[in-house]
Amino acid sequence: MTLAIVSAMRQELSALLACLEGAQVVHAGGRSFHQGRMAGRDVVLVLSGIGKVAAAATAVLLIDRFQARSLLFTGVAGGLGPGVKVGDVVVASALLQHDLDVSPLFPRWEVPLTGRSRFDADVRVRDALARACDQVLARPHPGLASLGLHAPQRHLGLVVSGDRFVSSAAESASLRAALPDALAVEMEGAAMAQVCADFACPLGVLRSVSDRADDAAHVDFGRFVDEVAAEYSRDIVLAALAGGLGAAKA
Repeated sequence: MTLAIVSAMRQELSALLACLEGAQVVHAGGRSFHQGRMAGRDVVLVLSGIGKVAAAATAVLLIDRFQARSLLFTGVAGGLGPGVKVGDVVVASALLQHDLDVSPLFPRWEVPLTGRSRFDADVRVRDALARACDQVLARPHPGLASLGLHAPQRHLGLVVSGDRFVSSAAESASLRAALPDALAVEMEGAAMAQVCADFACPLGVLRSVSDRADDAAHVDFGRFVDEVAAEYSRDIVLAALAGGLGAAKA
């Protein structure tokens, strides 16, 4: 059972690529798919590129051409929910496209002809990621401390996606008012969730919070991705694999 692991940016996937055994690279659709083994599981790692179209195209290729039977998106996001601070990790329970609006033909955020605005993450993948997060976040992280960040928390809930980089306090406040249960905002997860729903393919989304999606520069973004987010992705995914993620269902 092949598990696909996807990130939008190279830095987000770098630490995981270093753990890939017997890597073979296949080029398709303008992307490099790295196939091999990780923690005893068949995996394929790929950079999707940034944005919903890039994420959707990557998901289709993974499922249709590479026979991925479970997908995991990992990377960074902006924090929205109360108590979601820089350095925390969000595991998605559901995903929604915050910039999709075909009203009045359909309700705001609803994907036309589906009757749905929210797409659930797979419960089995979600719970495996949550358990792995709790293990990893319980350990001290020197990179986190060096950036002045402490006591990271794991959150579980709604992640919203859109094709714009949310970086102002006004935009963040507008999203919180419209979607008060949203924990984090990013640019890929909900599009991948829609594709996975079409193909009945389990999906999990794991996001390290790099900023509060507002005007304040809380930490050095590059340092955070390299020294914290990439290592979180590696350590959490490896812990989840050790706990059974990517294994065939009994």
